[in-house]
Amino acid sequence: MGKKVNLRDQVREHLIKEMTTGTLVLGKTINLAALSRALEVSVTPIREALAQLQQARIIKAVPNRGFIIAELDVKEAEDLYDLVASLEVMAIENREFNEADIRNLKRQQDIFENAPDAISRIQADMEFHRLLTQGYENELALQLLQDLKTRVFFYERAFMSDDFFYNKSDNQHEAIISAIEDDNVPTASLLLKMNWMLILNYIQKKLTE
Repeated sequence: MGKKVNLRDQVREHLIKEMTTGTLVLGKTINLAALSRALEVSVTPIREALAQLQQARIIKAVPNRGFIIAELDVKEAEDLYDLVASLEVMAIENREFNEADIRNLKRQQDIFENAPDAISRIQADMEFHRLLTQGYENELALQLLQDLKTRVFFYERAFMSDDFFYNKSDNQHEAIISAIEDDNVPTASLLLKMNWMLILNYIQKKLTE
């Protein structure tokens, strides 16, 4: 039984990696047989992993096609970004930051600033936000955040190529770190919410153009 669960989790992590590196793209059907051959596992743990990802709204099942990466939608984006922002704010308001945490955030911010391409920049941004919340002890909330951000990745990959936009986000990251250094979590929370809403507003504009 333990082995079965472990295989499911391995498949799930493999699929998430494929999504967040740009291998699995919007509208692409996930080929169960090819995945089974590539990972050398039966179709059963693959179906279990896909069912989990469907529950998390990362993929969807389409009759006669199987599982696909769902297309982008304005309402989903609004719900998604609002929920991610709320969970992250809750996380930083209920964790402690030490000097090592702040050093790690600054180091990651440097990586974000110097990312060589759009996907690297999105991944660096995601890691910055993961570092912000990692000290929160609610494991269920952190798992939910991970799932939600896998879906967020598709929105940001589709639209986040504007350097001017990223300069704004960059400034907000710096301000968040500064507020945390000053032990001013309420200000950090407000800036964090603003950061996610900045991204959402940009995506809403792009989806409705």
